[in-house]
Amino acid sequence: MAEPIMIKAKGDGVQINLATWQGNGKTILCVHGITANCRCWDVLAAALVPEHNVLAMDLRGRGRSEKPSGGYALDYHLRDINCLLDDLEIDQTVIMGHSLGAFIGLAFAAQYPQRIDRLILVDGGGDLSAEQLNRVFEGIKPALDRLGHTFPSAESYIDKMKQAPYVHPWSAAVETYYRYEIEEVDAGVRTNIDPAHIQEEAANVRKVDCASFYAKLLCPVLILRAPNGLFSQDDLLLPEDVINKVTAEIADARRFDVAGTNHYGIVMQPHEARDQAIREFLKDM
Repeated sequence: MAEPIMIKAKGDGVQINLATWQGNGKTILCVHGITANCRCWDVLAAALVPEHNVLAMDLRGRGRSEKPSGGYALDYHLRDINCLLDDLEIDQTVIMGHSLGAFIGLAFAAQYPQRIDRLILVDGGGDLSAEQLNRVFEGIKPALDRLGHTFPSAESYIDKMKQAPYVHPWSAAVETYYRYEIEEVDAGVRTNIDPAHIQEEAANVRKVDCASFYAKLLCPVLILRAPNGLFSQDDLLLPEDVINKVTAEIADARRFDVAGTNHYGIVMQPHEARDQAIREFLKDM
């Protein structure tokens, strides 16, 4: 699997880091989830190049992007993306967003329709009730709990992550993803994400009315759904009633259930049927 080239771009007053895999077709900007980083896209990017040009950003406060003291909310992310597209001289792009990144992509496509060629929502973007959102946050709690803790060494951190059942099967790509977020501190290592920033982000996610964006979308939309929950079928990001509403209210939407995957595996594990669904969606119409 080819290593990406890292570049920097100007966000809205912050420097944004991007992993890039160069190709020849459409440019795809990948936006990760709430505690993730750009390396969660390694497997998918490898499947989409050289047919397409793939960029994966570290959201502000994550990975190697700058980490301001505040600004962890939808509007800030939209301005960051708009600014980085200007800086990279990209007039129009495909956005592929996972989890929180799907909400960001959805809102960006509604607010900046002229900049979006197509939109891919990866297990996110659904109009969840407060009750269902609580279940989702309970499901991702183990991912949130890794933040802010100090580990004796990088190896001890990786060993701890290997015990998480939701990221299996373990692979070189999954290990690369976790090693990318490690930073050294006096007592050992920890993730390079400030838990306070994620708390701010999570509180703001609860205020998003994503259903208000559906009718504003002018581009074709592909919704990739993980049919398996993280720990049960109660913590799905796209329950059947929710995805039915999404596909009914977006003018040009289609769904593809990525068989056998959960919320993390849908983006981080190899899956030929998923890759083929994306390739077909990106073909010129």
